[in-house]
Amino acid sequence: MQVTTATILVGVGGFAGATTRWGLSSVIKSTLDDPSFPYPTFIINLLGCLAIGIAYSLLENNETLKLLIVVGFLGGFTTFSTFGWEILSLVKGQAVALAALYAGLSAILGVLLVWIGSKLAG
Repeated sequence: MQVTTATILVGVGGFAGATTRWGLSSVIKSTLDDPSFPYPTFIINLLGCLAIGIAYSLLENNETLKLLIVVGFLGGFTTFSTFGWEILSLVKGQAVALAALYAGLSAILGVLLVWIGSKLAG
C-alpha cells in the first residue's frame, strides 16, 4: 500500500477515534457498571450514529475532512455509524426493502459468524 495524504488522514483519524472509544468506554463502564447490558458499546454506537449524521451533512463537499473525521475518526470510534448511514442512504434512495434486507442480514449473519468464529477458535 502506498502512503498517501489520504492514508495518513484516515490513519490519524482512526487512531484518535479508537483511543477516544477506549477512553469513553472506560468512563461509561465506571459510571454504569452493569454486567447485564453492554452500555459502553450501546452508547458509543448511538453517539457514532449521531456524529456521522452531523459530519456527513456538514462535510458534504470537503473530501479531506470526510477522510479524517468520517472514515478515520468515526471508523475508529465505531463502524456501526457507517452501517446506520448506509441504511439511511438506501432508504433515501427509495430502496427500503434493500435497506431492511441489509440491516437484517447484517445483524443475523454477523452474530452467526461471531458464533462460528468462536467455535473455530476452540
